[in-house]
Amino acid sequence: DEFISSPPRKTVRFGGTLTEILLKYEKGDTTDFELLKHQLSDPDIKDGQILNWLHEFRASVVYLTKELEQLVNILLKLPWLRRSREVVEEYLGFLGNLVSAQTVHLRPCLRMIVSQFVPPRITIREDDVDISDSDDDDENISENFNTCHRALQTVARYVPSTPQFLMPILVEFFPFINKSERTLECYVHNLLRVTVYLPTLRLQILELIIEKLLKLDVSTPQQDIEDAEEAASNSASEEKSTEEGLFDMEEDEDRKGNKVVSPNVERMAHPLAERLDILMTILFSYIKDVCHVDGKLDISNTKDLYRDLVSVFDKLILPTHASCHVQYFMFYICSFKLGLAEAFLDHLWKKLQDPNNPSVIRQTAGSYIGSFLARAKFIPIVTVKACLDLLVNWLHKYIDNQDTGANAYCDVALHGPFYSTCQAVFYTLIFRHKQLLDGNLRKGLSYLQSLNFERIVMCQLNPLKICIPSVVNLFAAITRKYQLVFCYTIIERNNRQFIPVVRSGTGGDLVQTCTNPLDSFFPFDPYTLKRSKKTIDPMYQFWEELSAEELENLKKPIKKGTSEDEDDDFLKGETPQNDGVVEIAPHSYESNTRSPVSSIGSPADCYVPYPL
Repeated sequence: DEFISSPPRKTVRFGGTLTEILLKYEKGDTTDFELLKHQLSDPDIKDGQILNWLHEFRASVVYLTKELEQLVNILLKLPWLRRSREVVEEYLGFLGNLVSAQTVHLRPCLRMIVSQFVPPRITIREDDVDISDSDDDDENISENFNTCHRALQTVARYVPSTPQFLMPILVEFFPFINKSERTLECYVHNLLRVTVYLPTLRLQILELIIEKLLKLDVSTPQQDIEDAEEAASNSASEEKSTEEGLFDMEEDEDRKGNKVVSPNVERMAHPLAERLDILMTILFSYIKDVCHVDGKLDISNTKDLYRDLVSVFDKLILPTHASCHVQYFMFYICSFKLGLAEAFLDHLWKKLQDPNNPSVIRQTAGSYIGSFLARAKFIPIVTVKACLDLLVNWLHKYIDNQDTGANAYCDVALHGPFYSTCQAVFYTLIFRHKQLLDGNLRKGLSYLQSLNFERIVMCQLNPLKICIPSVVNLFAAITRKYQLVFCYTIIERNNRQFIPVVRSGTGGDLVQTCTNPLDSFFPFDPYTLKRSKKTIDPMYQFWEELSAEELENLKKPIKKGTSEDEDDDFLKGETPQNDGVVEIAPHSYESNTRSPVSSIGSPADCYVPYPL
């Protein structure tokens, strides 16, 4: 009696088993099939219902052919990630069965998984404007990402050709740069995780990420970042002065207790710089994690990653003019082992001296060599000397070949790599001359004299006329100080000969030509992104503003016959050393040699009265 009077259990079944429904559909009876689709599309579908259907679908994957693509797409849209553990495990099993039996559904499966590499969207409307973006407060987001990677590994295990189908999908789903920082951060982080279990994709994924970073970098010129920071700083100061005196009690409490730190102290004021900063931090962390196993440098892993990064550097970074930050991934990995830094320098050197390379690539390689030698603390002076020997010898051979020929005149178009190499040598000497002379002044001077700067400076190609004035001025002061070469006669002659040249622009306007004919830049100018600079700063050589006393000392040449044990005034001054970091003054040397804002701009020209 009790059984008869009790209501029947609610069931999800209609029209028989899944197999029967699919067979009916093949014969043209679509009623039960439409009911099935409707139930699977129900946003309120319960875990038990999903489990029941997944059990049957796993057993019936042979029927899920191309003709049932619509049904498979509905299954792939099931909200399986935020369900019970049983549903997640059953769904992973279903994915494995589906792609192994019906590889025609591989792409939709991969697209579904990759679409979960970013936080879920939440709908937000303000004044009828849709400003929806990622849900940054999802507590289970990390666990969901782990599950997505399990799903991708499952698919890759059943279908070995997964990587070649996956890569175009990873490119397609990369978020636009105006998406939230969190969306970009999660996607890039998940891409780098894919390289761990699909190593054949690592080079392509690194290319994809660095290409996007490069677009961010060139969209945020250094000057724009500095202007945004200054504006934010001024705004904060104004707010502080407005509120001054209103919260004395709270200020008193702050003084007694711990100092309150603003949560925005590490945020970049420029929105694109903020995104770039976050993504560069992730890239640096990835490089460190791949190269270190249990806290120790793994030579094999490091070499493999170095090769991939050099390949990306050649393809994307080297041809890009005046990027400010992205190239530092090479700076960072080279800091792990001197052999890597030397390999990078050798790689750049081959680019520079190879006449088959385009002139612009050779010039950029020269800029990288000079900037790297000057700025990398981890490069010892013996390596600097070896590089200077190579560069200077090449310059002398170039002069031998050109100085008496038909092309022995000052022309950037003809001799661009030569001028770029000269500037690299001058720039390196400016930063490293104290270390070159340290310990044994006589021996150091003898080495510098052996480089025969006089011949380079005096040659018909006239490098002092082409190189950036701020570099030329400091090089001239240092070489005069140590009586290596007297540049001021040539500089004055160049200045007298310099007449502003105009050329016809579009529409017949007269446009003054660029005063930096080499259009050079220094790739390792100071790194300004607040979070990621913490990784770079400990190994970075900052330029220190010369004091008035040091500037005066530069005008006093050392006396002939100075004893190597005798103290030298100039050597006593604070100079770039391998310990200690010095802040850059707003109008320091750096401001005159920073990368130009655009590809056609040039660093500010500076003029220092020359000693007579």
